[in-house]
Amino acid sequence: MAHTAHTGHTGHGARTAHTGHGAHGGLGTLSATWAVPALLAVVYGVWAAANHRDGGPITGGNVLLGVLSGLVFAGLYVALRAVAPALPRELRGAAWALFAGVSFGFLYSLTDAGVLRTAVVAALVAAVVFATAFYRYYTRE
Repeated sequence: MAHTAHTGHTGHGARTAHTGHGAHGGLGTLSATWAVPALLAVVYGVWAAANHRDGGPITGGNVLLGVLSGLVFAGLYVALRAVAPALPRELRGAAWALFAGVSFGFLYSLTDAGVLRTAVVAALVAAVVFATAFYRYYTRE
């Protein structure tokens, strides 16, 4: 059975679609807009703190590193989500690749890996993200 959106009058003779709360706008969109970055920030911050702690005791420095890492990650994620739709697909793929490579490279560097190894692993992650993002944007636009 097909369902259509309820339409209403605007008062100027035009009809507009009426959308309520939930998946089509309102509270559902607001919570998804902030819940995803908040959840990712918590996961990223805990991961960064755990990598830096390296099995030792939890210290104020570990907690501070985790909180700051999570806040920076969330801020960059929200900024990229806001800017990315305006970019052409090549730059959009490169922006997500840069974000993923730098984010993963930072976490990997906290494991006391060497600089060269960290750079190579981060570059590989960025390359995979670029290929995936570019393919998705190229085939869907």
